Parts: sequence; structure tokens; C-alpha cells
Amino acid sequence: MEIKKAVAVVTGANRGVGRALVEALLQHGATRVYATGRRLANLASVVALDPERVHALQMDVTKPDEIATAAALAQDVNLLICNAGVLDFGSLLDAPVDALRRNMDTNYYGMLHTTRAFAPAIESNGGGAVVNILTLVALASMPGLGVYNASKAAAWSMTQSLRADLSKRKIQVHAVFPGAVDTDMIRALEMPKTSAADVARAVLEGVEAGTEDIFPDPMSKQLYSAWKADHKAVERQFASM
Repeated sequence: MEIKKAVAVVTGANRGVGRALVEALLQHGATRVYATGRRLANLASVVALDPERVHALQMDVTKPDEIATAAALAQDVNLLICNAGVLDFGSLLDAPVDALRRNMDTNYYGMLHTTRAFAPAIESNGGGAVVNILTLVALASMPGLGVYNASKAAAWSMTQSLRADLSKRKIQVHAVFPGAVDTDMIRALEMPKTSAADVARAVLEGVEAGTEDIFPDPMSKQLYSAWKADHKAVERQFASM
């Protein structure tokens, strides 16, 4: 789809990749962008990017009532970018149960409920696209990120199911697998990182090109090539980290 004709909803738009996606959508000429977040006050600086085109919506993706309200207000949407997410460190064997639930509620169920709520409007507007921001470690899990990996791997499986279902409704579904991105989420980790702006631009380029699985940075491209060649080798490599 053409981004310049898009009316987009971006979840988790107050910072990081979400905010960068709003900026990139504006640069690409999107007609309107609904920026969502858990608190409207945190979206003020995002709206200030272009008050005529950016509209703030309060939407915690773990709260179905807020999702329904936001979907009712954004009936002209034809591009949904599910970016909202959380990351808890820890092994599946010893992480607190609350952490497991928090990651699944946000990264899996939040993405699913949001898509279910907005898909009817996208279909009624002639079709469009859904973009799910996943992670490279959905392909191969790192033990120290077991809680996060599991929720994102589940979201990847869900994305593939949605792709089959929504294609019949003229809605493309894209999965995005970033590597390390320079955001607050992994600020403490020392490793090469790609800027959120570069990742956002690559995501929109992939959507316009119709690329189903988008690897938006050098790390993700390199690891995906290795994964295709020998996914068990990548699994063992990640397991040793």
C-alpha cells in the first residue's frame, strides 16, 4: 500500500520505535496518524510533530474497553501498526509469574485484541495493512529473555494465522523482526544498535514493497540469513548467550 494514502494507527507511540514510526509516516505523507498510548499526557510531544495530522488516543492494549473506544474513534483507518510491547528479563524457569502474564497480555493478547478491533474498519475502507512489530529473538530464544521471547514467538505464530485470515479481506499482514534498536527498552545492554528512525523507515519501505516478513536492520538481516541456512546453529548460538 502507499503510505501517502494511509490513515494509520500506531500503538505505543509515545517513545522509541513507536514515535519514530509516527515521524516516518508523516515524512512519507500519511493523511492522518492516530498515536496511541496508555496516557494521553505522554502523547503531547508526538501530537506536536503535526497537530493537524496527528491525533492522540488513549489505549492500553491490555484493556479491551479502551481498545474498543479507540477503534470507534478511528473508523477511517487503513493501516494498523501494532508496536506496543513490554520486555521483562528472566528465564522461563524462574521468572515471576506476573512477568509471564504481563508479557503475554501485552505482546500477544494486546496485539491480537487490537487487530480484531480495527480489522473491520480497515476492511470497510477497502483494505489495507496490519504491521506487527515482533523481534529477532522470536526466531531463536535467548534464555535470559525467555519471558519476552515466548510472548513474541506466540505473536509471530498469531501473525501467520492472521495473514491467512485477513488476506480474504484485502488486508496484508506484515511481521517485523528488529534486532537491537537504540531505545529505552534495551538502553542498558552494551551492543551495536540501530536507530529507531532507521528501523521505522525500513518498516514503511517494506510495507510499500509488500514484503511480508521485514528485517529492518543489519543485525536482523544477518541473523535471518544464518537462520535460513541452519536454524539449529542459530538456536545453539543464542542459547549460549
